[in-house]
Amino acid sequence: MTRLFEPIGCKVDLPTGAMANATGSYQKRFRDLDGLYADAAAFEAMRATWGERIAYEVSEFRPTEQSGDLIFGVTHMAPGKVGVEYFMTRGHIHRRADRPEIYYGQKGHGLMLMESPEGEVRILPIDAQTVCYVPPFWIHRSINVGDDDLVMLFCYPADSGQDYEIIARSGGMRSRVVAGDGGWRQVDNPDWRPRDAKLISALYGQSGTVPA
Repeated sequence: MTRLFEPIGCKVDLPTGAMANATGSYQKRFRDLDGLYADAAAFEAMRATWGERIAYEVSEFRPTEQSGDLIFGVTHMAPGKVGVEYFMTRGHIHRRADRPEIYYGQKGHGLMLMESPEGEVRILPIDAQTVCYVPPFWIHRSINVGDDDLVMLFCYPADSGQDYEIIARSGGMRSRVVAGDGGWRQVDNPDWRPRDAKLISALYGQSGTVPA
């Protein structure tokens, strides 16, 4: 006989981004994001005062990591810039790359920066009461472009996994988001390197099909 898990409710505290009944959490302090930003000198200048401060934190509910289940949680990001580049998460693609993810903005003003294996770029806003769908195979990174904390709910298949190194192996994502006149703007990353055909084929091969 199949053993059923008990249903559960997880209340989110918007001022802090804390989620009740979470099974786990982690924090990324500013010092942990060394190498993420284009302006290394600006990062070093901020390290003295920002080094131990929390750049973003995640609380999650992870019932299992089995196919057919879901993992969900809340990301809470501080506002700020390193040079002209907005605070952001490390970003990832799912280790099982054919798995999607949903983000729901609860507070603040953010962006989801997405990149296909071939290097196509898409950027979607995530404001309060905005749902962002990240389709299978897209690398994705959250960016706080507001003056307040960014709080987002996320949900993805429990067997997805994460690959954080795919971004570093290409010299970063193809685009960066920086402050512009009255808002944000997208700029090219000169350090970005295209992925080779073998890696791209391996990513798409996880599902047995290549998207048209």
